[in-house]
Amino acid sequence: MNQVWRLARQPAKGWPSDGDFVYSDQPTAQPARGQALTRTVYLSMDPYQWGRRRSGVEAVGDVCHGRTVSQVVESRTDGHAPGDYLFNTNGWQRYGLTGEGIGTFGYMFPRKLDPEFAPISTAVGILGMLGLTAYSGIVVQCRPRPGETVVVSAASGGVGQAAGQIARLLGCRVVGIAGAREKCDFVVGELGLDACVSHRSPSYPEDLAAACPDGVDIYFESVGGHVFEGVLPLLNRDSRISLCGLISQYGNTDGGDAHAVWSETGRAVFSRNGVEVHRLLVRNYVAEHQERFLGEMADWIRDGKVRYREDIWAGLDRAPEAFGAMLAGSNFGKTLVQVSEDPTLPDVHGSSRRQRRDVLA
Repeated sequence: MNQVWRLARQPAKGWPSDGDFVYSDQPTAQPARGQALTRTVYLSMDPYQWGRRRSGVEAVGDVCHGRTVSQVVESRTDGHAPGDYLFNTNGWQRYGLTGEGIGTFGYMFPRKLDPEFAPISTAVGILGMLGLTAYSGIVVQCRPRPGETVVVSAASGGVGQAAGQIARLLGCRVVGIAGAREKCDFVVGELGLDACVSHRSPSYPEDLAAACPDGVDIYFESVGGHVFEGVLPLLNRDSRISLCGLISQYGNTDGGDAHAVWSETGRAVFSRNGVEVHRLLVRNYVAEHQERFLGEMADWIRDGKVRYREDIWAGLDRAPEAFGAMLAGSNFGKTLVQVSEDPTLPDVHGSSRRQRRDVLA
């Protein structure tokens, strides 16, 4: 039997709640010619998924969307053999079909994974869309120069930890913004950023200004709200912003356009200082930059120049809990749900740094 989470209702406002998702058992689909049946190993939790549900892109009754790392169970296609590991889009379910007639998320097509190349979980993390998002925003959009000051919001999160380290490798002075002191300590002590300030501090604006005495040349934006308001007066002439997301606004209930509000807040400073603002849609960078990114990032990881942390929840039944915690900022690193056993871990990558939430599993 297959275990599946479906969207139970259209969540037009607010943050996820218990009534938004429904869990059920159903017969496992059988692959047709040109298809493969895959078992989900890791399920990625990402903020954009909430936007799909609130906007109606994901319809009531649909299997909840999510990118996955899976293992082929049965194959009726020449492209995949039983035992192969794939990056695909099974969504919030234990088993899914890949191949002809099966929808993908636009530009994100299935690809085979080599466990010897990197831990398979990284295909939906540092070596996946997450890492490419950070790379596209920092390297391609903002074009950093050695010695510039880069500020990264949500610096301990999946995308933020990649963005900060990439900027540091390119010779920039990098200041992170995070919440808990534990996260700030990780950003400096483990990731090697030059400083990190807590947006929860009553003196957050002053702390950030002290950490950026020469102003801010590049800002990687994932949060919005008062985090952005602290950065805004520090933006230098000809500074650049990569607008990745506005996670603090995704649950707003006033019906307003979060991006429009963000833009209006910064409009005067943007105009006065000639600030470049780039909306970051990773699908625009896959074709041209993905192969170069994968090569460079894999080398950085193998050489110990880039580190990453995964926040792994055990069990598909906990997917809504993990999703809500990620949106609320309670995650520490890239949020994943481990749906089934990862056979590669004991012998290949058993020492990978990861935080597991098995206590209630």
